[in-house]
Amino acid sequence: MSNSQIKKLIIVGGGTAGWMSASAIAKVMGPRVKITLIESDEIGIVGVGEATIPPIKIFNDLVRIDEDDFLKNTQGTIKLGIQFKDWYKKGHTYHHDFGPIGKDLGYIDFHHYWVSRVLNGSNESLWDYSLNNLAIRQNKFDRIPWIADTPVAGLVHAFHFDASLYAKYLRNIAENMGVQRIEGKICDVNLNPSNGNISSVKLENGNLIEGDFFIDCSGFRGLLIEGALKTGFEDFSDFLPVNRAIAIPCEGVKPITPYTRSSAQKAGWQWRIPLQHRIGNGHVYCADYISDDEANEILLNNLDGKPLAEPRMIKFTTGRRKKFWNKNCIAIGLSSGFLEPLESTAIHLIQSAIVKLINLFPHNGDNQFLSDEFNDYMTSEFDYIRDFIVLHYHANERNGEKFWDDMRARPIPKTLKHRIELFREAGIINLKDNDIFKLTSWLQVMVGQGIMPKKAHPFVNTINPNDIENYMGNLKSIMNNAVENMPSHGAFIARSFAARPIV
Repeated sequence: MSNSQIKKLIIVGGGTAGWMSASAIAKVMGPRVKITLIESDEIGIVGVGEATIPPIKIFNDLVRIDEDDFLKNTQGTIKLGIQFKDWYKKGHTYHHDFGPIGKDLGYIDFHHYWVSRVLNGSNESLWDYSLNNLAIRQNKFDRIPWIADTPVAGLVHAFHFDASLYAKYLRNIAENMGVQRIEGKICDVNLNPSNGNISSVKLENGNLIEGDFFIDCSGFRGLLIEGALKTGFEDFSDFLPVNRAIAIPCEGVKPITPYTRSSAQKAGWQWRIPLQHRIGNGHVYCADYISDDEANEILLNNLDGKPLAEPRMIKFTTGRRKKFWNKNCIAIGLSSGFLEPLESTAIHLIQSAIVKLINLFPHNGDNQFLSDEFNDYMTSEFDYIRDFIVLHYHANERNGEKFWDDMRARPIPKTLKHRIELFREAGIINLKDNDIFKLTSWLQVMVGQGIMPKKAHPFVNTINPNDIENYMGNLKSIMNNAVENMPSHGAFIARSFAARPIV
């Protein structure tokens, strides 16, 4: 790349990653950068229905997306968290819900007060202090940032939506901002012989598309980042050996639940994502422990309604690129790596890469300092999420089942081992600056997977137990009263963004 200002940005691949990149960069950069997106209708996208986490609302605000309009056009529903069924042991269910747990008292995190009460014989649930969970129990939702007349935070939500409809929605936004879409399949990538940068891509029809900077959204193929630039791949299979997914939509059922469900199975897990018009389902598993036919049978036997399509197989290797930004190319989406969708992080990783690229956008050519900063940041993002997913598998008591016994016995990253030991010994959760999962996320999964602290913070013992009991009792009353006044999830959809009548 020369030192001249970047004027031509080429995005290779559409889908969620391509059109998110196109719409966000077009919004920020405007006409100063000509954006061209190349995609082929002959090449399918992996997206089978998406569950998200709350930071997606930051992206929506950046692109100026109206939430109700977006949900109506993507058959969307509300997501308040994830239910984990049979993960710790068969018959056991817990939640990783969004939003805070309780409300901190003084300088001490709330969970220490709960831990102290449990260690002294209380059988109350951690999730009795989660407003999101209380709403989930009654299948309710409302947009309330705070509980009225209190200092207690309201509901925190994300979304479920149809990925193919989301891509179409973003495409319309991007094209209205001047993004040019070119239909075609790329047959060759040309490199600059003097510096190894990508200079152009050649389409099967012979057209040559030149660019100053390239974003690879070509999916698992990594057409640019790996096919042309040979960047290399960091394999996470030693920690996360699952390598298959079978996806299938089925007819919806009522009520439409405001949460994702993840049910542990013989050699992996099954997702359930409720949309307005259907339910998205999939079985993620390790082919070393189960045949594809048996995995398919498990999936089909656990659907809520009639299948609406044939099952679709997706093969993958868990891991990430050794570089996300190499030369004048950045990989975003599946081309950058893959982490199983257990915690709904796929779109977050797309969004995170886009925001970081915008912040570090190389206005005047290739910059090693910028690419190093980008690569360090995205490497940390992937590694933190990897550790969080490994936690679910490692801390299980499904004894006597080959897959789960092996997952429990596998070595875990040192970073995760430290987090577990710190929490078990002192109830402390060690947070990192750019870890997308904050205290309440780690807390819920640790407790849900049977990891309990041996002691609470010593400061708790200086407070009168009656004062703590009154404080926590008041919190419960405030939260339960707030949920009682909320509409049902279905009623909220019907009122605000129904794609068709909700019956």
